[in-house]
Amino acid sequence: MIQRIQSIYLALASLASLALPFVFSLYANPDGTASWAKDDAIVLGLFVLSGVLSLITIFLYKKRQNQFVLGRLIIILNFVLLGVLVYRSQILSGGTAVLEKGIGMIIPLISIVLLALANKAIKRDEDLVKSVDRLR
Repeated sequence: MIQRIQSIYLALASLASLALPFVFSLYANPDGTASWAKDDAIVLGLFVLSGVLSLITIFLYKKRQNQFVLGRLIIILNFVLLGVLVYRSQILSGGTAVLEKGIGMIIPLISIVLLALANKAIKRDEDLVKSVDRLR
């Protein structure tokens, strides 16, 4: 059952959280240097935790309810990560003057969208199984 659409969404969310922070910078410091996820332990830890949990969720396909709940927890984790990124980009000296935010700031949003699509597919599978059980 790994070939389901939610597994693809979860794999893409995991890939986004584990690989993209190393490809795209998060934001630019006032002196013009780029800030990466590997420069900040908290941000890196949240990205890795989000990616690993998404990967674990793929293999919980026999327990759809647990998969659904874990998906929601990962969405909350990505909102926390987004909040940390916005906070870190704003506390830089001249925080509002820094107009150059990197594309890495939207990685948690990409993950949130993919996880929401995965949860929608998981819910659809769960509803299908319940409807089949009613017919028996």
